[in-house]
Amino acid sequence: MSARTTAQLAWSLCALTLSVLALVLVVILLGWSTPLPQGRIPWRDQAISLVGIIGAPVLGGLIASRRPGNPYGWLWLVFGLGLALQLLGESYTAFALVVEPGSVPDPRTISRVLGLGGQLALACGPFLLLLFPTGRLPSRRWRPLAWIAGISGAVLFALFLLFDNPDKVGGTITAMTIGAVFTIFASIVISALSLVVRYRRAGGVERQQLKWFALAAVLAAAYIVGELTGLKRLVGGTAWNLLDAATNTALYVAVGVAILRHRLYDIDLIINRALVYGSLTVLLATTYVGSVVGLQAILRVLSGQESTLAVVASTLAIAALFSPLRRRVQGFVDRRFYRRKYDAAKTLSAFGSRLREETNLDALSDNLVGVARRTMQPAHVSLWLRSNAEPEARSAATIEQFGHDE
Repeated sequence: MSARTTAQLAWSLCALTLSVLALVLVVILLGWSTPLPQGRIPWRDQAISLVGIIGAPVLGGLIASRRPGNPYGWLWLVFGLGLALQLLGESYTAFALVVEPGSVPDPRTISRVLGLGGQLALACGPFLLLLFPTGRLPSRRWRPLAWIAGISGAVLFALFLLFDNPDKVGGTITAMTIGAVFTIFASIVISALSLVVRYRRAGGVERQQLKWFALAAVLAAAYIVGELTGLKRLVGGTAWNLLDAATNTALYVAVGVAILRHRLYDIDLIINRALVYGSLTVLLATTYVGSVVGLQAILRVLSGQESTLAVVASTLAIAALFSPLRRRVQGFVDRRFYRRKYDAAKTLSAFGSRLREETNLDALSDNLVGVARRTMQPAHVSLWLRSNAEPEARSAATIEQFGHDE
């Protein structure tokens, strides 16, 4: 198959998925004014879920059309189509049973068929981790896991195709369904470990690609922890669904940048800034809340009432602390997580100070070679000076060529 045909096929599948999502949006708008009963996903949350799915087919289309030899893009296309069909089944059933009862034929059967998309997307889960970013397994040792995940996904799909709610039928069917679901989720967890193995063995471009995925994985892990700790009840269902959509979008962007290698090496700067400003935000917020509470308590003791003075004073204190605290946090992050870069910057700064004071050319040459060796760590360093340089040029340490081999 030619690259052009592959690209056309990929974008056609992407267009199909987006068409399904457009149909979902139409159904949501038609039923928006009709409240749904308890147990069904509200129209507002279905719309938010739709936004969180759009990126999957677009990502798959970009990867499959630009990296035709990498099957990873096709995985995202299938994953996005499965989620879109599942969402269409939910919205279609809600409309047919609640908004306009009897307006469409056999909504339960159609919903059941469309719901198979959810099983299809679930079956793709382990492979989205196992095949990132090369489209191949990390090594032959991971083949048994791939086979187990693939067979479990096929069994789960077949059970939901043959039985209505196989997890509630009872007996062997229910046991097989539960076993298949458990195996798939266990495969997803183990597949995540494959990324750690890849990172330890990778270098250069592949390591940068894995860093992008790791950044998105941290956001996803934070979302999962919040879900498990009941944070959803605190912030509200709608806000939590918006956070879910934002997390999914971040994952699509990270995977797209990693696979397509667009601004790939910006990841170190992004991680650095995330560490700095994330820590800075926590420190400033804690300081602000503590100062407001403390000052209010003092004012309550002194005057018997609270005052806006505490808020104003705390705000001014935070504004004054921002710059010095940011520099301290930046220095700590550089020393703790970017030690080599931090040491190189310190070495170059010290050399700059020495350069302004040094007048001996031999000493200056030795210092320059030592700085290059400590900061860049090449296999060989050489320094050449023009032999016919004038005394004034020599005193200024004019360097014609400086080279190193790595």
